[in-house]
Amino acid sequence: MSSEKITIDVYSIMSAKRKVGGSGNGPNKRRPKKQEIEEDFSDASSDEAQSTSNQVEVLIPNDDLEPPTKLPEDLLLSLDKTPGKLLIAGMVTWDLTGKRDRKNVVKVRPNLYNFHRFSDEMYRYCATGPSSAHTLLINMDRKALAFGRNPSGQLGLSDVKICETPTLVPGLEKFNIVQAACGRHHSLFLTDTGRVYACGENKSGQCGIGNTLPVVNKPTPINYVGYPIIRIGCGAEFSVILDIKGNLYTFGLPEYGQLGHNTDAKYFVNANKLSFHFETSPKKVVLYIEKNKEGHVTPVDNVQVVDFACGNNHTVAIDSKKRVYSWGFGGFGRLGHAEPKDEMVPRLIKYFDTQGRGARNVYCGATFSLIVNELGVLFLFGQNKKTGEANMYPKPVQDLSGWNITDIGCGNTSIIISADDTLIAWGASPTYGELGLGEFQKSSTIPKEVPKMDNIKIPQVAVGYSHTVLLVDTDHEPTKLKYEKLPEYTIDN
Repeated sequence: MSSEKITIDVYSIMSAKRKVGGSGNGPNKRRPKKQEIEEDFSDASSDEAQSTSNQVEVLIPNDDLEPPTKLPEDLLLSLDKTPGKLLIAGMVTWDLTGKRDRKNVVKVRPNLYNFHRFSDEMYRYCATGPSSAHTLLINMDRKALAFGRNPSGQLGLSDVKICETPTLVPGLEKFNIVQAACGRHHSLFLTDTGRVYACGENKSGQCGIGNTLPVVNKPTPINYVGYPIIRIGCGAEFSVILDIKGNLYTFGLPEYGQLGHNTDAKYFVNANKLSFHFETSPKKVVLYIEKNKEGHVTPVDNVQVVDFACGNNHTVAIDSKKRVYSWGFGGFGRLGHAEPKDEMVPRLIKYFDTQGRGARNVYCGATFSLIVNELGVLFLFGQNKKTGEANMYPKPVQDLSGWNITDIGCGNTSIIISADDTLIAWGASPTYGELGLGEFQKSSTIPKEVPKMDNIKIPQVAVGYSHTVLLVDTDHEPTKLKYEKLPEYTIDN
């Protein structure tokens, strides 16, 4: 199949060379940088964000689409992770997440400083994100459930009230859901036929439905026709999808180049007002580059992406040759290029383009990135604490050498790592219990084993802005015994 909407731009290499910079701290006039802290979580809609792009969109009528065919069985099996029962820790007063005041908060619940059992159901998949105050789950019947904050309809429910317990997402019951992803106030769902549905805030086009309707209350098909999608991801206000041929498509807020289309798409509405040409439908990323110390740019050909992750305003991807590319907001070195410049198109990280240094998995927090290389070594670049030095280029995390890493969850500043049947937590203050270390040590500036979580098999970890969810494998007898002794988090209405 081919897309009915032609969106590929022709970039010249000279243009890429001119534009690919854009310092995060440079003198060029732009809207003040997001501070990427609590203020970012406001539910209020700014006039600026609501101003719609003057792009003409060609919408694809869903009625005319061919009947979807199921993704290949071996591919679906590769997407499946070991299922498990749900544990939760951290802030569970969802209205307070990322906010400084308590106005309009009806009920404040105590933070969970240890991991608690939460619902007795088995789940195949869990998802949240570094700017998210909501969580998405997939049950054993491949149906989507959601809970958490819901001001923009990101839970896909019939109203925008907070939902404190995992609740089936209506409108997706007839689909088999295989993956889910959370942005700040929007969500994506992937079906076993390679189709993507979106709901939640859409002021920047991050739901990809072809317009900037501020709120999409129910899961809606994205405006895309092409090869089946096999992976989805969300930044704070943008989205990324990967097709079965290894092509990336992006949509939403282009402010720092995080869409990878060689532009931040700024324009002046008038002398005092700056806005953006939002990308409201998925648009293919067509240029990948290598850049030397002198700034000379050469294109990298035949890139087939196999894995990617999104931070609040940046993206990191791995291709089939184990090379790593990063683009978007460059502050604090989160792009790994030893300089804090924004990158408008995917740029090769030289460090991993060496024999024996190729990348296996990528994970992104709000202002940092993690790579597990082919030898199982964990590298960090960017800043995972509010103060102190940032890693401007990939550095191995010595405290984790020798650990066999199963999964990693990255939050705003916190990192949770499942490795060798135990759990390792890492996050400088302020934390809200998401590390699960207990009430007496709420934060840790170095990786630390979580008490009571040793000898537990934890196949899946997901970390939100200030909460963590785990899936633990209770088919493993020692895990089941420990799981049953953990306290239970119950909602008293």
